[in-house]
Amino acid sequence: MPFFKTTRRVRHSAGDMFDLVADVEKYPEFVPLCQTLRVRRKTSGENGVEVLLCDMAVGYRAIREKFTSRVTLDRPQLKVLVEYVEGPFSYLENTWNFRDEAEKPDSRIEFFISYEFRSRILAALMGSMFDVAFRKFAQAFEARADTVYGRKPA
Repeated sequence: MPFFKTTRRVRHSAGDMFDLVADVEKYPEFVPLCQTLRVRRKTSGENGVEVLLCDMAVGYRAIREKFTSRVTLDRPQLKVLVEYVEGPFSYLENTWNFRDEAEKPDSRIEFFISYEFRSRILAALMGSMFDVAFRKFAQAFEARADTVYGRKPA
């Protein structure tokens, strides 16, 4: 099962980075392969946790797929969990963890994604594109943070 994991230190606070990842409706503006994203339902749970049901369309050139996922935004723990609901995958799970570093405003971001396409044909067509895109995700969010919050000096 393909997976990708990275840890990055960024020059933005953990709270700011969490907010950026939680703002899922902005993803088509900067996330690789993301063409559209629509929040179908939003519910507030206990202790500041929100759960979103989202439809995302991804694609590259003539290939386009849509899938639904459940996104759990746990602000008190600074964690985001994305779980696959339906679409072209047999499995997809994605987690983000954020924590502030001693040197403010730096934070550490942990990004993990594991997935498997339901179809071997689709895996052959899109697998390498997804792998490249996932490797660029953390960079895309860091660049977006620089745009939204301003570039912090080193």
